[in-house]
Amino acid sequence: MRTYSARYFSFLLIIAFACGKKEENCELSQEILAQDLTVTVTRLEQDFYNAQSAEEFNYLLEKHPEFTKEYLQMDLYPNSDSLAEDLLVIHQDSAMHVLYDSVQHMYGDFLEVEKELETAFKAIKYYFPQFHVPKIYTFVSGFNSDLIVTDELIVIGLDYFLPPTHTFQPELPRYMAERYDRPFIVPMIVMAISARFNETNPLDNTLLAEMIYYGKSYHFTKAILPCTSDQYIIGYTPEAIKESFDNEELIWSHFVENELLYETNPFEIRKYIGEAPFTDAISTKAPGRLGRWLGWNIVDDYQFNQDVPLDVLMAEPDAEKIFRGSGYRPRGAGS
Repeated sequence: MRTYSARYFSFLLIIAFACGKKEENCELSQEILAQDLTVTVTRLEQDFYNAQSAEEFNYLLEKHPEFTKEYLQMDLYPNSDSLAEDLLVIHQDSAMHVLYDSVQHMYGDFLEVEKELETAFKAIKYYFPQFHVPKIYTFVSGFNSDLIVTDELIVIGLDYFLPPTHTFQPELPRYMAERYDRPFIVPMIVMAISARFNETNPLDNTLLAEMIYYGKSYHFTKAILPCTSDQYIIGYTPEAIKESFDNEELIWSHFVENELLYETNPFEIRKYIGEAPFTDAISTKAPGRLGRWLGWNIVDDYQFNQDVPLDVLMAEPDAEKIFRGSGYRPRGAGS
């Protein structure tokens, strides 16, 4: 978003990324880090690509039943033999071997991501003691599935997370494909996990409710990963983040003047919440999903002003209460 007005730039320098979005002094407390919790990632793509027969594939399918059911979608096959035969054919494809080799070259060492997940899970466990660490697998599916996160397991389709400059790319719009890269893996997982704690009012179908839902998701992710740059949480470039803050007052004015907060038309809501290369209702240079970004700012202000713990914030289903309690104003409005 090339700046709508240069007069907002000075406010960014003064306030930067207010309300919890700075990364200085971002380390988690020793109380969180000292928890007895270990994460182990099972590299299933290696096991499957070393298998040479349908019998060996069947053995792996039986050994990892949750993976077989959720990721390989066993229910779509008449029996495990049929799935094993399909896997054998797929894994004999030379193109799949090249893809697998590319993934191994990029992710032969997965220890850094594993440690990031371990730290994130310690933080989640600290705030939400009922959280249980799921089994974690990596796989190469031929761009069939990117990421599955359930209470019981996480499967990371590593072929989706090759660098955006790599020859192999998923069939996604470019603005979305650029968010599939190593630094996004852990934030994507944490955001998916946030959904199980993110209480909502199912009867509230307003744009505001959607904004607050996503705002809570981003706030949760930032709280769990305080040292992670905002760009890897919301998927904006640093330039888009800066320019959004530069123009926050104008963006907010658009929502207010068009009475959008209580809009219930799904088509209108999608303009501000749905995936898109830009929010063209505001500007073709404005990043997409600006409603989510505004919701994040509102939720940050609510937490800051009301001083509520993360678990209490996530359990609050009333979007209107969060909005009113936030005292939200654009960063340039009288700051």
